[in-house]
Amino acid sequence: MSTTTAYSPFPNTLRQRLAAGERLIGCWCSLGNAITTEVLGVAGFDWVLLDGEHSPNDVISFIPQLMALKDSPSAPVVRPASNNSVEIKRLLDAGFYNFLVPFVESADDARRAVAATRYPPQGIRGVSVSQRSNRYGSVPGYFEGVNEQICVAVQIESRAGLAAAAEIAAVDGVDCIFIGPSDLAAGMGHLGNANHPDVQAAIASVFGTVRAAGKPVGILAGVEADARRYLAMGATFVAVGSDLGLFRAATQALCDKFKV
Repeated sequence: MSTTTAYSPFPNTLRQRLAAGERLIGCWCSLGNAITTEVLGVAGFDWVLLDGEHSPNDVISFIPQLMALKDSPSAPVVRPASNNSVEIKRLLDAGFYNFLVPFVESADDARRAVAATRYPPQGIRGVSVSQRSNRYGSVPGYFEGVNEQICVAVQIESRAGLAAAAEIAAVDGVDCIFIGPSDLAAGMGHLGNANHPDVQAAIASVFGTVRAAGKPVGILAGVEADARRYLAMGATFVAVGSDLGLFRAATQALCDKFKV
């Protein structure tokens, strides 16, 4: 007689920790490779961002990376290529619970992102009875409980997003506001210079607005001094580097060491 062990993906501890205001340190993952993703998980980051916007990833390449993080302390977060309900639906079915939705410029954009992650009546997520996220139909209570387990962070990275920061932060179901410093700098006329005083002032303004709304704020900072400054400013969801950046810097340093 065979027996099975009950499995449940609930609760989403990353969402709980975000809401509690914990400092959560993450790393960007852009190489699209399960082995390098697994190495990041071994390091012990609180979360790892699997990027679908600026990397050669898709649903098929994401699934092995989810498997690679399964036994690590790092919560997988996915960034879809855009705020697209069909893509988000596919990523949900693949097994993601934590989303970072890019280029959100209004409260309506934020509401669309949240709705894409929820089953009706709270949202518009399409229903597949058997998919990877519910262990192919074996998770008891999945449909009744999953809406409350999905974590949605949205990116502000444009002038329009800056102007709408308070309205975006007030949207029910938005768990975190995340600043995209590179695109924000470009949109403000300072391409490649996120440390320009005007850009830094805009970032500080969003931090204050979001924290006043009672929501956590996050940012990507590949330079240690930047990351520590943002943490001191009140960011609690901070990516402090990327697999690509780490690999590029280490390989260049090794090459230069022996080619002087």
